[in-house]
Amino acid sequence: MSVAAAANLVTDRRPRPAHEQRWGMPIPSVDQSLAIMLLPTVLSLIAGSCDIITFIGLGGLFTAHITGNLVVLIARVVADDHAPISYILSIPVFVAALALTTLFAALLGRAGMASLRPLLILQLLLLSGCFLLCVASGAPIDPTDGKALTAGMLAVSGMAVQNAIVQVSIKGMPSTAVMTTNVSRFVADFIAVLTERNRDLAAKAAARAKHTAPAIVGFAVGCGLGAGCEIIIGLWALALPTGLAFLALVIGLATKLEERP
Repeated sequence: MSVAAAANLVTDRRPRPAHEQRWGMPIPSVDQSLAIMLLPTVLSLIAGSCDIITFIGLGGLFTAHITGNLVVLIARVVADDHAPISYILSIPVFVAALALTTLFAALLGRAGMASLRPLLILQLLLLSGCFLLCVASGAPIDPTDGKALTAGMLAVSGMAVQNAIVQVSIKGMPSTAVMTTNVSRFVADFIAVLTERNRDLAAKAAARAKHTAPAIVGFAVGCGLGAGCEIIIGLWALALPTGLAFLALVIGLATKLEERP
């Protein structure tokens, strides 16, 4: 046996690196299959369309961009202006939903189940609930109405679940809702590809840029589609991110996942 073959044999017997597992469960890579490579784009479309539809239709509420809610909330407080209750609720609701989703994923992992599909189902249910409540409330909708507030928090929770998916269910996926981070990373990696003399580092930068670009484009396209739909059909436009969430679930079902018996 050659030295190289012996080295490969030793490498193959090593346990999976820690970053490829969550709670003892192997997690799929964003490069694992063509289906899962499409998932960041679909999730970004969901985030962009949901964010802009609720912003226009629910009194300026950001559902995927919690930073925006925090900025506006603090600006209103400092200016001694009225702070919308949806802005006040969105931050603790997002944090709580993110924490509970991560805990749910941990419990699934301990039970030997991959978290991707259950979390995609949860997101679909939350966005469906938001859509149905908004449609049932009729038009025009009062953003301070109880149904509108509940619908907004369901959408915020759905985006929290999506953020959890990126963190715990798939390895190597860029953020699908935080475009400031994505744009910064893409620009840095693009310049690295042009200037880095180390081929390995340049290749890694190119791979990251390849993953980040679809998320940026998807979010921008989602915003455009969502805004156009909201202007034409009002909050019925929430059928767009809800339908995309169903598509994301189909992709998740088409992805081969490893589970413990």
